[in-house]
Amino acid sequence: MSIANETVQYLRDNALLVTTAESCTAGKIVMLLSEVEGSGQFIECGYVVYSPQAKQRLLHVSPQTIETFNLTSVEVAREMARGALRDSTANVAVATTGILGPDDIDGIPAGTICFAWAFQLDGACYVYSHEHRFSGGRCEVQEQATEYALQRLPHYHRRAQRGEPDQAP
Repeated sequence: MSIANETVQYLRDNALLVTTAESCTAGKIVMLLSEVEGSGQFIECGYVVYSPQAKQRLLHVSPQTIETFNLTSVEVAREMARGALRDSTANVAVATTGILGPDDIDGIPAGTICFAWAFQLDGACYVYSHEHRFSGGRCEVQEQATEYALQRLPHYHRRAQRGEPDQAP
């Protein structure tokens, strides 16, 4: 079974409705999910936000967070995920921001992707984040990041169900 099929089944089994806030994956997470028949019942919307201004305007990412931590940071990814949930009926958000390559930017190595998963459960918002470095060309990194974001969703959802806090900022 493909990661998209597994994820849609997980969303179905757990009554989850997803939204995405994607920068470096450029909408590929929601696109991959949408390829699964019946997935429309479990996708609320997807934001593609490349520029800092779009992240601020559409997802309410703080300019101070961007200035302090950089666009490629778990802090920005966390605010993106929270922002995607804020104006949505979804109860789970997946966010990505990073550097596909081929060049490093601001001392951050190419292939560095920051992820966040946010869950709205029983009136509480649980946010988890992780930074991972992938290898390969731009398209390979983008594909790996897309699949990774979906692979980790069940793990973080189970942590949210247990009320576990994130260890990251």
